[in-house]
Amino acid sequence: MYWFTKDQDGEPVRQRTDPQYTGRVSGGGVPGRDTLRIRDLRESDSAVYYFRLETEQPGGIYTSDPGVFLSVTGVWGSSCNRVSYTDRRICAPKGSSVNISSNYNSYENITSKFWFSPALRHHWKNPILPGDLSEDSQFPDRVQVFETERGRSTLRITDLRESDSADYRFKFKTQSFEWTSSLPATTLTVTALQVRVRRKLANQSSTYADLVCLSSSCTPARGLSFIWFRNGETNSSWPETFFYKGWISLEEEISCAVRGHEQFPSPPVYAPKVPSVLVTSSGEILENSSVTLTCSSDANPEANYAWYKKNGDQDVQPLSNTSQLVFSSFQSSDSGEYYCVAENVLGKRTSKLLFVDMKYKSMMVINAIRLALMAVIPIPLLLFSLWMSHCRKKTTLSSTPEPNEPEGTAEVREILGHTYNHLML
Repeated sequence: MYWFTKDQDGEPVRQRTDPQYTGRVSGGGVPGRDTLRIRDLRESDSAVYYFRLETEQPGGIYTSDPGVFLSVTGVWGSSCNRVSYTDRRICAPKGSSVNISSNYNSYENITSKFWFSPALRHHWKNPILPGDLSEDSQFPDRVQVFETERGRSTLRITDLRESDSADYRFKFKTQSFEWTSSLPATTLTVTALQVRVRRKLANQSSTYADLVCLSSSCTPARGLSFIWFRNGETNSSWPETFFYKGWISLEEEISCAVRGHEQFPSPPVYAPKVPSVLVTSSGEILENSSVTLTCSSDANPEANYAWYKKNGDQDVQPLSNTSQLVFSSFQSSDSGEYYCVAENVLGKRTSKLLFVDMKYKSMMVINAIRLALMAVIPIPLLLFSLWMSHCRKKTTLSSTPEPNEPEGTAEVREILGHTYNHLML
């Protein structure tokens, strides 16, 4: 169900899509009743308004007859001064253009009129006298003021910059009056574009998603044409609208821009690149030592991470749902192959396997080595001590030296024999 006032090519033009009513029409109601609201009425709004109800039944189209006749006359009156604005808030992407419109009226002849912005007060020649925006140094060749009908002024700003975000006001003077109202005017917000992604389906190599090209903090003005880029190249096969539905592969990077302002594209969105993994510890990985595994991947939107240990179970639960897997006291059972998964709305990638093994140099092994050294080192000292003692006693050897055997040789042999027997005991 909808309201309309005129036909185009035999089809009714809905109020909410008619450019003449952009930003001025709203509606709603309760079951069985619908209301059309029109703001900032103009004389051109005078017309017969019809309500239409369409159903899925054959011939189920019903139109109100007669319609509702609206006559707009003397909207601002012939004996008052007034300024009103078509839009209270306008959002526009960086690099685009915007129209800010105002309706004004005076019962006297207007001697001067111009647009200004209180945010540019520091640019004015006199801090209390607003300066004409078309003469401001911040807008060289970027500002145009025109009137499409009597009593309606439009400020057009091109090549928008984020610094243009501000309130904009219309001012006029007569011989005896100056419009100085401080009532809210039109607030312009200029932001950079970004691509928002909503995933519908996914497989191992691509994702079917809804892509929307929007300003980062508000909804942009209607009537803009957009251009899409795939891996930095213009994608002419996609429609020039702010949204797209389709399959995006893991290798593709998608960005958008306002047509005619391709030098201000949005940051690209893309699936995670193959993650890199890193193991860190205070030294060699020993029993009870602290070990940290870290996973990182380039992705936009930012990736979420999960750590797994390879054990052949495809349904294994992740050991960690963050970029790090921390072992505060590493054990031999923790040794094995680990991998991480990086995932965002455009897909996921798996890292290479990382083998982590504990060095078997526990305190038990170290203590055993110490005991062995303590047992072996005294043996040479004991042998030397026994030999010296025997020499001092100068015991006569009972054995007779062999012929031609050097003197003392038999004595040494006897000493070594006694020493061996002592050690065997």
